[in-house]
This record gives sequence, structure tokens and C-alpha cells, in this order.
Amino acid sequence: MSKNKQKVSAGGKKFPLVIIISLLISIIACAFGGYAFYEIKKVKTGGQNKVKPVEAVAVTVTPIYVPMETFTVSLTPTEPDSDHVLYIGLTFRVKDEASKLVLDKFLPEVRSRVFILLAHQTADDISNDEGKTKLLEKIKAVVSKPLAPHNSVVVTDVLFNAFILR
Repeated sequence: MSKNKQKVSAGGKKFPLVIIISLLISIIACAFGGYAFYEIKKVKTGGQNKVKPVEAVAVTVTPIYVPMETFTVSLTPTEPDSDHVLYIGLTFRVKDEASKLVLDKFLPEVRSRVFILLAHQTADDISNDEGKTKLLEKIKAVVSKPLAPHNSVVVTDVLFNAFILR
């Protein structure tokens, strides 16, 4: 009878060992299957994530324009030429609404600055395309100077509405 008890007890110890090995093999197989699924999905999408970074998304910004009334300026005369007059209309493109509000608030001062700048120009300076481009940069610089403490305008572009040189 003692031999029968030993066979039963020996068979009983092998059974839990077989279950543990079977569980380990099934866990390893599941892990391998999950990894293979992940890799196949990655290859199908080209290795790119479907989530786009914030920087890659283009944001369209509506431009903010501030027109200025047209005005006439007498240009600095040169020796061989007589007096020249410039009839000009400008529009400023500003960075944000805060710049627009400051520009609207200080528009008389801005007009004065632009007027003085234009009065110091000669007809020869602004008669060609290069001269007009330089004039736009000068106007942009003059308008972008601080108007009062903590009140400056960020002008991104200056556009001509009218430009007649006589």
C-alpha cells in the first residue's frame, strides 16, 4: 500500500509543474502576438503617429489693417527741379488688435511722423521701385517707434493706397 501512495503523491507534484509551464508558454505567446500586432500596425501606418504635433498645424490669421486718410506733401526741392508734390495714401497692417487700438488712439501723432518723414524726401529718392521700397521700410520704422510709455505699435507691413508724384 505504501507503493500506491507514493505513485499518487509523485503524480500530484508533476501536475502543478505542468500547469505553471503551460501558463508561462501561453503568456510568452500572447506577448509575442501583441508585439507582432504592434509592429505590423506600425509598418502599415508608415511609422508615423496619427497625432500631429501642435507646431505642424497651420493656423490662419486674419490680417488687421488700419487705413490712413490720403494727404498731400511738398517734397524737399532739388536744385535743377522745381517743387514736387506727393499725394499718398497708406494702410498699415498690424500684428494684433492691441496694436490697432494704439494706432487708432495715436493716429494724429502717427500722421505727423509720416508727414515729416515724407517732407524730407526728394522726388529722385522715391521715383523708382527701389526708392518706394526703402520709403515703406522708413515709414514702418517711424510708425513702430513707441508713441507713449508702454504704447507701441507692431507694424508688419505698410501698403500704398495711392501714390502720385508731381
